[in-house]
Amino acid sequence: MRVVVAEDQYLLRDGLVRLLESFGHEVVATATSGPEATRALLMHRPDVAVIDVRMPPSNTDEGLAAALAARREVPGLPVLVLSQHVEQLYARELIADDTGGVGYLLKDRVFDAEQFVDALERVAAGATVLDPVVVSKLFATPVSTSRLAVLTERERSILALMAEGLSNQSIARALHLSEGAVSKYTTTTFEKLGLGKDDGANRRVLAVLAYLSGA
Repeated sequence: MRVVVAEDQYLLRDGLVRLLESFGHEVVATATSGPEATRALLMHRPDVAVIDVRMPPSNTDEGLAAALAARREVPGLPVLVLSQHVEQLYARELIADDTGGVGYLLKDRVFDAEQFVDALERVAAGATVLDPVVVSKLFATPVSTSRLAVLTERERSILALMAEGLSNQSIARALHLSEGAVSKYTTTTFEKLGLGKDDGANRRVLAVLAYLSGA
């Protein structure tokens, strides 16, 4: 697996490179600033990227901005955000994008190498991997997992594929349905889970979170 690591702290960056290489992955580039991260992602188009949130030059949300900029040019580029902070400005936009895998982990809640590498590999495969603390800070309206019981078998099948990071188009191909049918199923799923239109694009993320916690 080809990886780009964007982290401005030398010791952590070097540690991530050594860790990933010890698991047989190739780090094709590292970056120490937001603009450098964007260039590396567009140049190398890795299988997955590990990106910190706060990076030079502003040390605010440069990493997230870089990830979004790269994904606009390379739709579906898998990104795992690894940070000490939950930044809401761009994080919701990144997570709500249903093209390609995405993850958001907090540095002080990654407890072992296997856990981290497993999360990274799942993101590379198209899954959504979110730390529960990140979820609680980003989304104010939780979904009751007991509502999953009211979903039909077809709705649960579509939600399961949604949780793997598949777009409506990919779900339609996998289940031999039209995109229109998948769209209707997702709409009824959102309604049954109590996710109104006011939740916007985040309905997809909240539905996936409900499935992951209740499956």
